Amino acid sequence: MAHIAGVDLPKNKRVVIGLTYIFGIGRSISEDILRKANIDENIRVKDLSVEQEKTLRDIVQNDCIVEGELRTKVALDIKRLMEIGCYRGIRHKRSMPVRGQRTHTNARTRRGRRRGSMVAKKK
Repeated sequence: MAHIAGVDLPKNKRVVIGLTYIFGIGRSISEDILRKANIDENIRVKDLSVEQEKTLRDIVQNDCIVEGELRTKVALDIKRLMEIGCYRGIRHKRSMPVRGQRTHTNARTRRGRRRGSMVAKKK
C-alpha cells in the first residue's frame, strides 16, 4: 500500500484515481503528476514499484500544496475575508451561502436545521 503525504492510497484502484484520495489533488492534477513521473495512468497502486512510489512522493511533496498545509491556507483565507469585512467574509460569519445561492428556500446545509413555527407544531 502506497503512503503519500500522510494518506494510504487504496491498493486496488488505478493510480490516477488513488492520488485523488489526497486532499488537494483532483483528477487533472493527478494526471499531471503521473505525466511528470512517466507513470501509466492505468497501472494499479499495488503494482507500483518502489522507485515509482518514491518519485510520486517527491513530486507531491515538492510541487503541490496538499493535506494539512492546504487546509491551513484555506482556513486563513476565510479568516482574512472575515477580518476585512468584505461581503464573502460577512456571509461566512453568519454561516450563510457565500456564492450567491438563494436563501428564501433551500440552503439547509449551510443554515442548519429548520426552526419550526408555532403553527406547524399545533395539533
